[in-house]
Amino acid sequence: MSNSTVAKRYALALFQLANEHQLLDQMEEELRAVKEVVNHNSDLKAVLKSPKLPIEKKKEILKGAFASVNTYVLNTLMILIERHREDHISDVADHFISLANDKKGIADAKVYTVRPLSEAEKEALSASFAAKVGKKSLRIDNIVDTNLLGGIKLRIGNRIFDGSLRGKLERLERQLLG
Repeated sequence: MSNSTVAKRYALALFQLANEHQLLDQMEEELRAVKEVVNHNSDLKAVLKSPKLPIEKKKEILKGAFASVNTYVLNTLMILIERHREDHISDVADHFISLANDKKGIADAKVYTVRPLSEAEKEALSASFAAKVGKKSLRIDNIVDTNLLGGIKLRIGNRIFDGSLRGKLERLERQLLG
């Protein structure tokens, strides 16, 4: 079974529990935090991947690290450890977040700009681009990229909206050469 199929199954089960108990927002935030810790803490990664460390010790370490998370999230992590699927933790979180976003009509968007956006600018972008991708709103992650020269570039899922000066210059160059 592929990684993504396994992760989707765990995420769907967790999502159904969250929905049943009206814990969607809380569990989404907790899974974002778990994903952040698992992806950016090299010591924890090494411990989880270590074949020498017994499963019970790994579970104990995770229980200590994520003591404040919801019982359902913690139990899912314990099951993943028991079944030697610790490398799927991040994927499960991603799939859960995707399911939660679909339920709420939200899309994650990366917005590349030459300077940080204000809250008003983020809201305006969310309002104008959410409808284009069939969502109610966008959760914007603003990334400052001075190589753009000016304008903005949006990435929503696998769609890119390029209104940057660099993008316009490259399109103009292709037209002139083509």
